[in-house]
Order: sequence, then structure tokens, then C-alpha cells
Amino acid sequence: MDKRFFNLFNLTEQEAIALLDAPKDEADAGNSRYTAAAHLVNFPTDDSINALIRAVENTDSSLDNRIVRRKAVETLGRLQAKQALPIIRKCLKDEDCYTVENAVWAIGEFGTQEEDILEEVAQVLERPGQLYRTIIHILTKLNYQKALSRLHPFTEHEDPPIASAAIAAICRLSGDDTEMGKVVEFLQHSSVNARRGCIQDLIDCDYDPAIPQIARCPVSLVFRLRAIRLIGYSGIKKGNLTFGQIQPYLEQVLRDHPNDLDFVHEYDQTPSLAFAIQELYQTDFGRCYLAIKTLLETYQDETPQALFDTYEEEAHNDYGAHYHVMKLFGWLKHAPAYDLLMSALKNPLPQFQKSRAAAAIALGEIGDKRAIPELKASLETNIWDLKYATLIALEKLGDYSSHSIIANDSDPLIAAKASQTALL
Repeated sequence: MDKRFFNLFNLTEQEAIALLDAPKDEADAGNSRYTAAAHLVNFPTDDSINALIRAVENTDSSLDNRIVRRKAVETLGRLQAKQALPIIRKCLKDEDCYTVENAVWAIGEFGTQEEDILEEVAQVLERPGQLYRTIIHILTKLNYQKALSRLHPFTEHEDPPIASAAIAAICRLSGDDTEMGKVVEFLQHSSVNARRGCIQDLIDCDYDPAIPQIARCPVSLVFRLRAIRLIGYSGIKKGNLTFGQIQPYLEQVLRDHPNDLDFVHEYDQTPSLAFAIQELYQTDFGRCYLAIKTLLETYQDETPQALFDTYEEEAHNDYGAHYHVMKLFGWLKHAPAYDLLMSALKNPLPQFQKSRAAAAIALGEIGDKRAIPELKASLETNIWDLKYATLIALEKLGDYSSHSIIANDSDPLIAAKASQTALL
């Protein structure tokens, strides 16, 4: 589990427990108690677990308290505190659908195989207004075969992420993948949540025929790269795939050029430069990529200065737009961006991690060989996408001198990439 973002609050365990136990009429108690419930994930002790259980047992109906209860249930799940199972089980009958969802998720983290508990989880599917996708995932994760009959109606659900989850669940529980093509079709849905959701479902099914379509899906490369890696690792382990079959799609996603995507949005007319720049801040990366394509094809001369301007105004602190700005400088081969790209390459903040790989790719595109020593230093990182992107960038710059050093990397895809060109 990635815990880099967990410990964001400067609280001791006892301070967090005291906040969580604070009475509801205390000033700012709601926000403080939520913070405490989140922070206690850092303390897998009996004291913390008991405090979280007390928070779940507090059934005050105020919105603040309901939100705290949801977070407390989630944290107990993250801590895999199985002693909390009885109280979590009671939450399956809660009136708050989000508390129910978190309770189901927590039970999935506990990993119980008690059939009566699994049956109670399955019965939640029969209640209206629930968050069915999580329930379907957990029943599948826990291999509850008796849920199959309840899942079939959800394959035609009007909400695409739910339908996708149900189809994938039937595939996993029964071994029948005949309907998985419908999940692949969701990769081109207009809803970004549908696209992201079906990628996770394809991962869960190890559905390697979808790798080419995943690579072209207009969502953040984080989702696509994770899918291709996980499906690829599984396929290689099973003997169904080779590195050579996966490599083109891995590198296509890491390069992340808009021409390698299938768009689900379109413009009625060519947008202005200002509009296209502002689209880089969209949370739906499908819209971001469409804007990038427009900037590259229509505003090539004006875009570099506009990128510098938006970086100074907002993008320096917006990790999504920051990523797109770095990548665009590379596609524009804009040499004056060298110093900014070098700064991004070295940025240690975890929220800007994908910008480091983007900067590596961009430095390779710009072609300035001054970047080679700093790129080589990036090979010492444990960040997978930065390491692989660095290999691509060094190859673009004609330097293969470090490949043999990491040809025995612990990651099989990195090792295969490095070994492929180690002798050049």
C-alpha cells in the first residue's frame, strides 16, 4: 500500500485520539474529528483501533458525525483491524449509503470467508440507492460464488461503471469472458468515470486482449500505465505474453502523444488559444489531450509563451496542468524550456511524480545532450515510470551507456528494456 500521503497531519497518536473523542459541540469538532480519523491510519495500535471503534459506535445523525463515521470505518479497513469486524458488520444495515459502502470495502480488506457475512454483503445488492460497484468488487474479491445470480441483472445497469463491474465480476467468478468486449467498449465512453472504472475491471480480469485499446484510451496515463503493467506482469508470469508484446504499448503510453489516443470529445469549432490553455486544467484528461492536439496543430508558434505564462500563474501548483505543460514543451521541441524541464525532473514532491517522467521524455525530445548526466542520475530512483521514461529519453539522445547497469533491475519490465539495448 502506498502510504506517502497518509501522514499529512502534525499530530501524535494521543492527540488524534483526543480529537476523535471530542464532543460534537466543541469548536470545529467535525473537521478535527475527521482529520483524526484519517490520521490514525498511521498508528496500528489497540488504542487507535478502540478509538476508531468508538467513533463508529457514535450514531449521532448530524452530517459531521456521519462523515467521521465513514472515515473511521475506512481507517479500520486500512488497518485491517479484524477485531472491529462485529461493529463494521452492523454498518451493513446503516441508512447512510456511504457508510455501507465503506463497511463493505473494510470487510474486503479484512478478507473474511465467513459465509453468513458474505451473504449479508450480497444482500446489500437488493437494497435501492446503494453504491453497487464497490459491493460487486468486494464480493468478487472474496470469491463469493453464490453472488453470481444477483450479479447478472447489473450487467445491463444504466450506470456504466456498475455494468462494467458486474460483467467483469461474472468473468472472474465463472471464468466466462464472452461479455468482456462490452467492458472494452466502455474505454470509449464519454464519461471519464466509466473509462477509469472499466480499466480497473480489465485489470481485475487480467484481460490482456484489451491492452492496445487501453493504451489509446483518453484518460490520465497513470490509469493506462498501471493497467498495462499489471496485466503485463500477470501475462508474462502465466506465459501468455512476452515483453516484446507489451513494450510498444508501454512506451506509447509513457510518450503520451495525443496522436496515439482515440478521442471521445470533439470541438464544434477551433477553440481560441486561451481556451485551449485553460483546458489543460480539466480533470477529464480526454479534454486535456484534445486541447493539446489543438495547441500542437493550430497554435504551435504561440503556445510556448502561453505555457510559460500559465505555469507562472497556476500550473506550477496544479499537478495535472503541470504534467501537460512539461510534456507539451517536449512535443514542441522548445529548447528555452530546458531549465524548467530540468527542475521538473528533480522535483521530489510525490504529487508531481508523473511530471518527472514527462520532463524526462521532453528532455529527450528537445535533444540537448546536457541533460544526459541528470537523466542518468534518475535511473537510481525507485519510481518506475521515471526510470523507464529515462531509458527512452537516453535512447533518444543516443546514450546507452547506463543500460547494462540496470539490466538486472528487480522490475522485469525495466530489466527487459535495459537488456534489449545494453549492448548497443
